[in-house]
Amino acid sequence: MRLAALLCAAAVVMSCGGTATAVKTAAPVFTPPPSPPVSTPTATPAAARSGAPTPAFSCLIHSFPEPATKATVVLANGGQFTITLRPDKAPATVKNFADLSRSKCYDNLKFHRVVPGFVIQGGDPLGNGSGGGNQPTELSDLPFVKGAVGIARAGDIKVSNAFQFFVCIGECRSLDNMYTNFGTVTEGQAVADAVKVGDAIKTITIQ
Repeated sequence: MRLAALLCAAAVVMSCGGTATAVKTAAPVFTPPPSPPVSTPTATPAAARSGAPTPAFSCLIHSFPEPATKATVVLANGGQFTITLRPDKAPATVKNFADLSRSKCYDNLKFHRVVPGFVIQGGDPLGNGSGGGNQPTELSDLPFVKGAVGIARAGDIKVSNAFQFFVCIGECRSLDNMYTNFGTVTEGQAVADAVKVGDAIKTITIQ
């Protein structure tokens, strides 16, 4: 059982990101876990961003100088939840997430995976878990407790997805020190807990 949990943890979520160009993304593939508490999202490496847009997704990513300490994820169904960002623990990841959000690159993207009692995962430009770009992983001592927000990745622990993020809707301690943890849900956890596959992000505002 312990070995299975460790193997599961090695495969977690994947994400994709950007900086000031039209983005081309590739997707992560998640293998459903045998049980939610030890499940982990896995992904194939995301394609590096390119100047050429794809038919499925294109977004011009701008760099903003303003600091980012809070993000509010507004869902198309009217719900919303707020994330307190941790630039002190993952500065580059927070900057990337804030730039994508302020550039409206998350608008209308969906949550493509929900593992009850474990995580919700979204922000994939292709909508199927295979989109995104690359960014460096920023490991820290922040624990993946319920409400923790992380960045998906594939097999290489040093490389994370640039767009896709996940929210723990249960204890995700098997992910500690394996994925970038860049924030915590501080308002609206019940809304995050109720997210279903296909729920769309209306927008993400940054403060």
